[in-house]
Amino acid sequence: MNNKTTKETLEKIYRLGRKIAELRNKQHFTQEKFSEMIDVSREHLAKIETAKRSVSLDLLILIAEKLNVKVKDLIDF
Repeated sequence: MNNKTTKETLEKIYRLGRKIAELRNKQHFTQEKFSEMIDVSREHLAKIETAKRSVSLDLLILIAEKLNVKVKDLIDF
């Protein structure tokens, strides 16, 4: 995150990560398995799920596809 990221934006990034983790867990995907499915390292996925890293739009689209949801379902704040 950059220095200009607001507290509100950080909260939304956190909620996005938690939503991804929640949906991943509901489908019984481990971080290892799901990270392979979306072609990122497990560490990268873990950082997305814990709001330590933002997710790019192309990766967000792929995550939604692999979780069988719409992108708007992930970012419905």
